[in-house]
Amino acid sequence: MSTARSLSNTDPALRRAWHPVARSNEVTTTPRVARLLGEDWVVLRMPDASGSGTTLAAFLDRCPHRLAPLSAGTVDGSTLRCGYHGWCFDAAGACVEIPSLGSAEHIPPRATATVPAAIAEQHGMVFLAPELPRTDLLDVPEADDPTFVHGALEPITARVGAGLMLDNFLDIAHFPFLHAATIGTPESSTFDFTFERRGLGMNVNSRHPFPNREDPGVAAGIRPLIQERLLEYRYRAPFSICLRIDYVDAGGTNVLDFYVQPEDDDQCRIYTTVHRNDLGGDEQRLAECVAFERKIIDEDLTLQERYRDRRLPLDLTTELHVKADRMTIELRRILGELSAPVVTGEQHA
Repeated sequence: MSTARSLSNTDPALRRAWHPVARSNEVTTTPRVARLLGEDWVVLRMPDASGSGTTLAAFLDRCPHRLAPLSAGTVDGSTLRCGYHGWCFDAAGACVEIPSLGSAEHIPPRATATVPAAIAEQHGMVFLAPELPRTDLLDVPEADDPTFVHGALEPITARVGAGLMLDNFLDIAHFPFLHAATIGTPESSTFDFTFERRGLGMNVNSRHPFPNREDPGVAAGIRPLIQERLLEYRYRAPFSICLRIDYVDAGGTNVLDFYVQPEDDDQCRIYTTVHRNDLGGDEQRLAECVAFERKIIDEDLTLQERYRDRRLPLDLTTELHVKADRMTIELRRILGELSAPVVTGEQHA
């Protein structure tokens, strides 16, 4: 086994980062299990004490009393009540009731449920950081833009490496081969791009020829199949990325956000949403776009699920790199920085 540096789905350094754990519409007042980095968390919405709203909350799926799964509990007022012995925890993890004691005055100081360092909701997604995050949440302004329509793919569970999936998403050179039936042509095998590092992340821009099979103008003979598009990749470590595509010939914009939740060493959950401003509000065309993106991801998964070693190499000498790998080399450098030891007093990215 190689001793070169690599990043697994459960690398301890990933605890210091934001991760997707659910779509917003999956999180309700019914406790839901989300597996992350080899641990089970329970995520839910708890009514505020005032009763006027709810608070997004998460707990390690383990009661401190008998280590029973808190996901077997229920929301009781503004607390989560363990289904085993009825202990109640507020959104901060503090135990506020132990029925067998009969008095809150006797609650042991250690009667605390483990909560994440941070939890957030943005762009229809719920994110969790087990420890104080060194990374930023990915900003996708198009996701909240009323001029765009939005289509969410069903989350995909796959036996893949999270780092390898991000490597795949940033790798344009594989288009003509793995995606020959969808977006790849020989013309898309060469390209140029520019970089801008942003803390533990980067923005990358490129101009790229591609077959625009979705363009009605192609079928009508108005425009050629091979067209040009402007690509803007926005990546934030560890496993969040957005691709904005501006169609030069056909006009309009297509934005894809892509998040990977590393559940354990061998499995991930993948979230993708399509944002389009060029469909004229046509729900059927939006459904077709969602289906098309799912087809592209399935093409990727046919290869990614065949990897036996699901770790992403971070040592640049482990693999052979060429000019076209510039984006994925930078990915390895960024993840290498994330996995480096934390320096006391270090600022977040």
